Amino acid sequence: MADDLDWNAIIAPGNDAERRRRDPDGPPADQRPQSRRAARAAEAAAAEEAAARATAERATAAEPTATGRRERPSSPADAPVAADHDELHPEVQALLTGEIPRDAAAGGGVRDGDGSDGAGHGGGGAGDGGRGRRGGGGRSSRPPREPRPRRRRGPLVAGIVIVALVLAAGVGAYAFAAPKIQQLAGAFGGSQEPDDYPGSGSGKVTITIKQGDIGEDVAKTLQRSGVVKSSQVFYKLLLTSPDVQFQPGSYALKKEMSSKAALAALKDRDNRVQASIVIPEGTALKDIEAGMVSKAGLSEAEVSAAAKDVGAYGLPANVTTLEGWLFPATYPINPGWTAKQYFQSMVDTMKERLAAAGVAEADQERVVVFASLVQKEAGLAADYPKVARVFQNRLDIDMPLQSDATVAYGTGNTHTVTTTDAERADAGNEYNTYVHKGLPPAPISNPGDVAIKAVTQEATGKWLYFVTVNLETGETVFSDTYAQHQVAVAQFQAWLRAHPDYQ
Repeated sequence: MADDLDWNAIIAPGNDAERRRRDPDGPPADQRPQSRRAARAAEAAAAEEAAARATAERATAAEPTATGRRERPSSPADAPVAADHDELHPEVQALLTGEIPRDAAAGGGVRDGDGSDGAGHGGGGAGDGGRGRRGGGGRSSRPPREPRPRRRRGPLVAGIVIVALVLAAGVGAYAFAAPKIQQLAGAFGGSQEPDDYPGSGSGKVTITIKQGDIGEDVAKTLQRSGVVKSSQVFYKLLLTSPDVQFQPGSYALKKEMSSKAALAALKDRDNRVQASIVIPEGTALKDIEAGMVSKAGLSEAEVSAAAKDVGAYGLPANVTTLEGWLFPATYPINPGWTAKQYFQSMVDTMKERLAAAGVAEADQERVVVFASLVQKEAGLAADYPKVARVFQNRLDIDMPLQSDATVAYGTGNTHTVTTTDAERADAGNEYNTYVHKGLPPAPISNPGDVAIKAVTQEATGKWLYFVTVNLETGETVFSDTYAQHQVAVAQFQAWLRAHPDYQ
């Protein structure tokens, strides 16, 4: 065998005679080159001898001294040494021979030299008469053998890394493929929700194609307006129809149309209309923004950004919002306009109407705030100047305006004037005129000509209170004193009881 060869002799230079002349006596027998097998046997014997000495020294140290105490070895060299192989601790034997003590193997939780789990060899104590011992008392029934070479962990670690990478790749592949598989399964099983509406739709909606819009922009406008279900489906249809050319303008379409039906409707010139943005009196800013998105084909982001850029419209320095400065009127859709251009047109119209009402530029801000309050509180046009007089009389005597419309606006509700006791007591609402005296800090609506004129030409009277006693006709009672007002309130409550649908 190759392990029995003297490799030093083989690789040394010269022949045997020359080597003997250089070293006639040769090295001592214990220093002469050994084969690898002999070297391993010598190492094992040395380890056994060292373990035996350690065991003997421990045994000696364990005997009590004259003082009754057990002396510990002063150094590792003083430790007892085992006399023979059988005196070695079973676990030491296992380290030297590569075998597991029988008691340890019977314990169930120890792995043998091959890495297998001892639990597969029987329950606890099976190897020792059922006593279930572990460790100290075991003896090896096999003769000692050469210690096994230490296993290299490099291949094992590399294997673990490779397995982890394979698993990660598998998870990634599944995450990518799962939606596709589910989509295919849904398509074959009939459970997938279609990406397109069926039929020609219903209802009415007006969309606007702006100057410079491309097919993708048109598709997004249709989806945003509720015409088509998916802009992508409509856009893919456009890509297969290269002859389609859209003209800027407004088109009358329907809600929930199929992409094919919507495309056909846009190609039909009869569906093109002269659309416009209609702003009724008392409309709040957020509702005007929504109308610009739905009618003018503008994006919410563009409209919102233009509304926040208050300083771009030439308003008084103290103005912090466009609320109140957008004159209620009908504004034709101009497909080439931006959101700022629409807002500028509305602001310019408000300034023109204020000037026509005789409002000086220095008074415009106060008039707009005051008129926005009257616009929300008054019912009949004939009552506007009276409502303005009530609020002016309260301002003159430093009396809270106590307007529910201002409180509601401060809570974010722009479509009603009713409030709760808790809302009217909330001092954190800066628009709460039950708590804070004077006019609200900013307009609460966009007033029209009637409200502006009422503020500039108030009625004559001493009224401090008013209440609408008939919601169907708008009849309103104005009172000079609180007692008179309570009678009017009782009248209104009686009307509510007779008309429960209004509550």
